Amino acid sequence: MQTLIINIKELLQVRETPIDKVSGSDMAVLPSIKNAFLLIEDDTIAAFGSMETCPKLNPEITIDASGKIVLPSWCDSHTHLVYAGNREQEFVDRINGLSYEEIANRGGGILNSAKRLNDTSEAEIYQQSKKRLEEVIQLGTGAIEIKSGYGLTVEGELKMLRVIKRLAQDYPIAIKSTFLGAHAFPTEYKENHSAYIDIIINEMLPKIAEESLADYIDAFLETGYFSVAETERIMEAGKQYGLRAKIHVNQFTAINGIAACVKHKALSVDHLEIVTKEDIEALKTTETMPVALPSCSFFISIPYTPARQMLNEGLPLALATDFNPGTTPSGNMNFVVATACIKMKMTPEEAINAATINGAYAMGLSATHGSITVGKKANVIITKPLNSYYEIPYAFGSNPVEQVMLNGKLIS
Repeated sequence: MQTLIINIKELLQVRETPIDKVSGSDMAVLPSIKNAFLLIEDDTIAAFGSMETCPKLNPEITIDASGKIVLPSWCDSHTHLVYAGNREQEFVDRINGLSYEEIANRGGGILNSAKRLNDTSEAEIYQQSKKRLEEVIQLGTGAIEIKSGYGLTVEGELKMLRVIKRLAQDYPIAIKSTFLGAHAFPTEYKENHSAYIDIIINEMLPKIAEESLADYIDAFLETGYFSVAETERIMEAGKQYGLRAKIHVNQFTAINGIAACVKHKALSVDHLEIVTKEDIEALKTTETMPVALPSCSFFISIPYTPARQMLNEGLPLALATDFNPGTTPSGNMNFVVATACIKMKMTPEEAINAATINGAYAMGLSATHGSITVGKKANVIITKPLNSYYEIPYAFGSNPVEQVMLNGKLIS
């Protein structure tokens, strides 16, 4: 089946030659075509160009995008979308002056979510999670990574990962699954870290591999959570099962975790609210993608990833939501792009590159997603009529998305 989108005011992120990612000063360049067409055959981008070169066809579907921007769907490479209940009380606690660490020490935070998840059936978790997934699809997300990490028991982690697998089977969005058993230490293992890591390695990982439940492995590498040495042990174990690392690191402190992640060829290092010169040097000319989560900084009032410093040093950067019940209860990538521009001083071009092609890279999907390239999946956003694509981050409280297409089909 052919779908032809015509009279596009501006078609963004057009790449004649496929690329994996963009870095440094190249992130300021967002290739586009004004007054453009986009031809889709079945689920694939077949051709694009200016309207002057639009082929004369009789497609099954023609969409007139006059006044509208068309761009590849957002690629959200870091979420915790599968969870039970919420943590709205902790939101009020923070307003009343408690810090993230203080809330965690009172049994809140990740351990709160773990208790709720283990008390909730797999069927109910699926029902809650599918609503969140449907919402982010309507907001323009066309590829997403979802982590476990709120089980912290063998059955709890497997339950989460089975829900993620079912979502991937039931919805047309590309979903990558990440095993995050090393999210926090359960209360009974607070003084015996090694014993819990043994459970992750010897009990969780073999069962996850048996059911093919994960694509990546993660750990919360942070003071008070998993040390560098503990995280390295987990990354090594993941390799034995073909699970490449995507690691939470430098959210609150810098403890040389980034260098350890690079040594183990982690696909991404995520959060990076605190970044040292040594961290930047460790990331240069590597395969590891730094990922910023600005809506987390917004929600819990912590520093923002120093994007300008990192880009000026030639690094790439991806943007993601960190959608989770405690520190970022939103999967809105439009707001992430806006916040990166407003608070991190990224240009709209840099932010869109970070939220599309670089986000795809951070999930291992840049061969199929993240740009308008012939042969890639036809996952696109058609905006409402806009003055320019600058309006996407400028009008940060408005939803710019009018239509969403996944695998060549409009999502109703």
